[in-house]
Amino acid sequence: MSHRSRRLQKKLYLGEFAVLGFEFSAEMNFTSDHEFEGFLDNMIDFIESRELVMAAGGTASSWSGVICSIHRYGCATTEDQQAVEAWLSANSQLTNIRVGPLLDVNYGL
Repeated sequence: MSHRSRRLQKKLYLGEFAVLGFEFSAEMNFTSDHEFEGFLDNMIDFIESRELVMAAGGTASSWSGVICSIHRYGCATTEDQQAVEAWLSANSQLTNIRVGPLLDVNYGL
């Protein structure tokens, strides 16, 4: 890799400016849209309380997404991964929960 100035590394989110996040997925068994919407509202509140953001989507039976820091050069942490996994696992309507490793959200997913 060629040498890049610190300024360019920052603009490209490289090196010390890389933004780390993680993927997650789960199978869902909600009985109504209203039930899922309540779950989603609660998850958004939980994610935001940790100063994280989420991009997610899926079908009626499965769901997946990416979680990263709300801050421009911030990173999700292993503690965030563990907290999200515990939060998802506490919901009896989710199965086959998977929380992936920390990855560079700009270049590594």
